[in-house]
Amino acid sequence: MPNYYLASIGKKIKKPASGEAARVVTKTSITNFEDPTPQLRQIEKRLVRYERKDGVALSFQLHLPPGYKEGTKLPTVVYAYPLEYSGAAMAGQVRGSTRRFMRMLGDPETAYDTFVPQLVADAEAAVKTAVEIGVADPDRIGVIGHSHGGLMVANLLAHTDLFWAGIARSGSYNKTTQPFGFQSERRSLFDARDVYIQVSPTFYADKVNEPVLIIHGNDDGNPGTLSILSEIFYEAVRGSGGTARMVLLPYEAHGYRAQETIEHVLWEQLRWFAQYVKNPVAN
Repeated sequence: MPNYYLASIGKKIKKPASGEAARVVTKTSITNFEDPTPQLRQIEKRLVRYERKDGVALSFQLHLPPGYKEGTKLPTVVYAYPLEYSGAAMAGQVRGSTRRFMRMLGDPETAYDTFVPQLVADAEAAVKTAVEIGVADPDRIGVIGHSHGGLMVANLLAHTDLFWAGIARSGSYNKTTQPFGFQSERRSLFDARDVYIQVSPTFYADKVNEPVLIIHGNDDGNPGTLSILSEIFYEAVRGSGGTARMVLLPYEAHGYRAQETIEHVLWEQLRWFAQYVKNPVAN
């Protein structure tokens, strides 16, 4: 845990190891904050590299529970947020370390022409890799995302059968409500009508045959992710015979802030995945 110290600079070091000028620094502790979640330090992190079927190099960060035994297939949750890249080489770069997830790709001018097929290809490759390395149980995999990641979740549930359940938070599910562009899409609805519809899972809600939990801040001021979009997507899934639950968070904007809200969202998420991913046979 980060703490505060009073640093006092003293005499020069005559022969510093680095060859640079240096001084003796003494530190006096001002605070002594203890780690509030020491059990999280027992989580093992791995950076897994793999290729999509078209050869695009990707990677994901794998979090393994404390005491994990190699070869044990576990219920797994995929968390991601889609971004657009100018080409496959940019999308395949491994940035940072095990503290970062890999993202998606696309041409900046026409990124959304192939947005859904690329989401599907990315998800297929990630799930295939997680299963092949012996970590993920293919019959117990869920997917979660926030904002543009919520759009990703809804599209993956509509266009694949990879996941047993999903959680879409504060997403935008009908891009025709943003007629003059969204994310990196620069064309208007009138110049790319088919693209706007193709990336909007509300138009494919009858294909969502896995349980989906839809969460949204009831005071979301982001013009692209108004809460009414979640309400309409929920109605579309439910009206088509799908399994859905909608949770509107009072007084919350695009990001959730209140302690009560965060605790409630965690409860909803754990309960949803426990019911539909961890123990799907019981449902």
